[in-house]
Amino acid sequence: MPIYQMLCIAAHFPEYKHIHGLVKQSALHILDAGGVVRNIGSWGTRQLPQRMRRHGNYHEIGDYWTMHFDTAPRTLLTLNRLMRQDPRVIRWTVIKLASRPEDVAQEGARAIRGDNIKTLEL
Repeated sequence: MPIYQMLCIAAHFPEYKHIHGLVKQSALHILDAGGVVRNIGSWGTRQLPQRMRRHGNYHEIGDYWTMHFDTAPRTLLTLNRLMRQDPRVIRWTVIKLASRPEDVAQEGARAIRGDNIKTLEL
């Protein structure tokens, strides 16, 4: 299974439950399809580089988070469909890091570095 990294900008809400629900829904979607979620990290709440419009609303502040995961390409298509339809999502992008874990990890090294990222708990 290929290894992917997703960066998502979610709409900012005063309550943490909205971002928690979005992250949990995305991770469970990967896990239910037989994939592996390797890391979930938060970049925090940030001012957007420009005003963004999504689902008829304008946003100036967003919550940034990342997820590293392994999954089949077909599951990635359904994940993109899920993100497109969710009103909590402003923008997202998925990057393919490698086709196999051996391509990412070096001998004795961690495959994914999250030194500056706070880890979220599901």
